[in-house]
Amino acid sequence: MNWWQRLKKNPLARFGAILLLIFYISVFAADFVAPYDPYDAQANGSLLPPTQIYWNDEAGFGPHVYPTTQGKTDLETGDRKLIVDRQKPAWLRLFVTGAPYQMFKFSLPLPPTFQEVEIFGGIPGNLHLFGTSGDAKFNLLGTDEQGRDQFTRLLHGGRISLSIGLLGIAITFPLGMIVGGISGYFGGWTDSIIMRLVEVLMTIPSLYLLVALAAVLPPGLSSSEKFILIVLITSFIAWAGLARVIRGQVLSIKEREFVQAAKAMGGDSFYIIIRHVLPQTASYIIISATLAVPSFIVAESVLSLIGLGIQQPDPSWGNMLSLATNASILVLQPWLVWPPALLIILTVLAFNLLGDGLRDALDPRSIRR
Repeated sequence: MNWWQRLKKNPLARFGAILLLIFYISVFAADFVAPYDPYDAQANGSLLPPTQIYWNDEAGFGPHVYPTTQGKTDLETGDRKLIVDRQKPAWLRLFVTGAPYQMFKFSLPLPPTFQEVEIFGGIPGNLHLFGTSGDAKFNLLGTDEQGRDQFTRLLHGGRISLSIGLLGIAITFPLGMIVGGISGYFGGWTDSIIMRLVEVLMTIPSLYLLVALAAVLPPGLSSSEKFILIVLITSFIAWAGLARVIRGQVLSIKEREFVQAAKAMGGDSFYIIIRHVLPQTASYIIISATLAVPSFIVAESVLSLIGLGIQQPDPSWGNMLSLATNASILVLQPWLVWPPALLIILTVLAFNLLGDGLRDALDPRSIRR
């Protein structure tokens, strides 16, 4: 039985993998899945609760909604009554034509000017997974204070929150593997110098460093520029611990027969490290990578939560969760806080379940048992 079959037999790991697959497909196809543009505001539609769906009333049978807006504020009680126009029913439909978009459009701030450069122009389209056939808006999770659809912004914000972990490990793990491999393979003064540097980096409190570095960033940075800097900062912190573990594994691997044989045949040291030594750490790297992604997601969420990460109007789960600092929002508009909080919790949980499943599947001791 290979590791893939053992992984499939683990129900918790399978649940985590399926959940992550759903999340990643949904956020990267957000233009199609979401019914509206994440920056479009609805007239008189601020802080609307999730739209009520009607199934059987005077308009007929089937899922439909009515145009809903916020009325004037009662100066005595502070309440705002919902105004529902029952003269204009709108039926819920799948594959509805709506706001135009560029599917998979991708741009990055590139050096030396760090101006945003379009990498891929995207695929034009205007078809959405679901929507309404009339003028009424269907706000699955309500609207925010600007009248923007909360469900749409959650999907688009997930692009940042979910991709930051993948980009983070793409920078952190090669760096940690190479530095740790060199340190463990050569030993001596090379090992001593590298490990002292690693120990210094490991003593730096990661969250405080993130806050300190983010606080001194120029105020005019765009969200994409801040995104790149957050990835670089978190990657700068995270590679040291990995390098130390890899170094310990390489110390034992370099004494094995196949490594000694490669040396006797005159193999180049760096070739031996890359070709023979580091691949032996693959099982640990795979497990560690899945368990490291949540730390990048949490770091971005914390920075955005305290106002140092991705800022409005660009959505991310962290800055959407920042409304939780307002106690009245938690009580009066809970639909603004619980969805991003729940998505962060489920994503972190799914990665941890998948990582635990990979550890059990790839662990030689569990294989022997």
